[in-house]
Amino acid sequence: MQPVTKLPKVGTTIFTTMSTLAAKHSAVNLGQGFPDFDVPPLLVDALSRAMRDGQNQYAMMSGAPALRLAIAHKTDACYGVRPNPDTEITVTSGASEAILNAVLAVVRAGEEVIVLDPCYDCYEPAIDMAGAIAVHVPLDAKTFAPDWTRVREAITPNTRLLMINSPHNPSGAMLTADDMREVADIVVSHNLYLLSDEVYEHIVFDGARHESALLYPELRDRTFVISSFGKTYHCTGWKVGYCVAPPALTLEFRKVHQYNTFCTFHPAQIAFAEMIEKDPAHYQSLGDFYQEKRDAFRQQLSETKLKALPVPGGYFQLVDYSDISDLDDMAFSEWLTIEKGVTGIPLSPFYATPPKGQRLLRLCFAKNPETVAEAMARLKTL
Repeated sequence: MQPVTKLPKVGTTIFTTMSTLAAKHSAVNLGQGFPDFDVPPLLVDALSRAMRDGQNQYAMMSGAPALRLAIAHKTDACYGVRPNPDTEITVTSGASEAILNAVLAVVRAGEEVIVLDPCYDCYEPAIDMAGAIAVHVPLDAKTFAPDWTRVREAITPNTRLLMINSPHNPSGAMLTADDMREVADIVVSHNLYLLSDEVYEHIVFDGARHESALLYPELRDRTFVISSFGKTYHCTGWKVGYCVAPPALTLEFRKVHQYNTFCTFHPAQIAFAEMIEKDPAHYQSLGDFYQEKRDAFRQQLSETKLKALPVPGGYFQLVDYSDISDLDDMAFSEWLTIEKGVTGIPLSPFYATPPKGQRLLRLCFAKNPETVAEAMARLKTL
């Protein structure tokens, strides 16, 4: 019997596709967004100790108490807001699970969710699984800044949720304080919920401030703020994230979470609690750590024919390859992998309708200097 797909637009993700191609052709993989350097030793030691100490069974559904308390302290230190660890913080199996939980918690069949294109590829499937409709509003094709007039025009009586992401994946663009005031005005005046994807919250550059939704009191009673330990602590494979939301939203969020994953890898939760407590300097200095990598990456790119776009935050660099090829981004990505041995991610899969003539590729600079040097040596032959 042939099943009727609930996700007709979903196939293999572009990240799996390009990483598989990279492995097949022994390419330097600057596509999928994962660091290739070590996890902090303190965190590894804490994980090992947690396992030896017997923290190997189910964690509490909402998250290990020590970790939720540590998240509360960290949130207070960063944003001047201390969420209640019992009623406002939930630990999840990565930010992707948290995004799905949040959408399923508040969005009903037939309702609409506004997403800003380009957007991360898990957003629309989550909306589809809720039986809802993704309404795509494009960001500026050059600066990736939002047009709030267009967002307002996209709102209908069926609109339920607005999804934002800053620092932005794939572009690295960041929302400003003026943007967040616009967001607050929109969601309050139209009585919408907000999902704020802040997984790159600590990777911001040039003295900028990350404009978390938590900084805006008018947003706190209607917002899911989603974060990722994988991005902050170089351990994307551990798949641990969390959601901060007011008690009423957390209650609905946990109803989904408990029948989705129920709980998350327990020893890692204990390890993250210790890491946050003992080494706050890690997340406090993360922007400087990655800014050095960004600047070195961009300097080396200047010796190639690729044009680097600005990178205010995150660990991705967009490059314009229009001086090299007229191929569309998917074809160019495949060609670059097969013929030159460097893999990036095309931008078109992040859009419902890609801009015509856009020639951009996403490269990840969360890599060791040796990895970058090998990639650049190959890119210089373009």
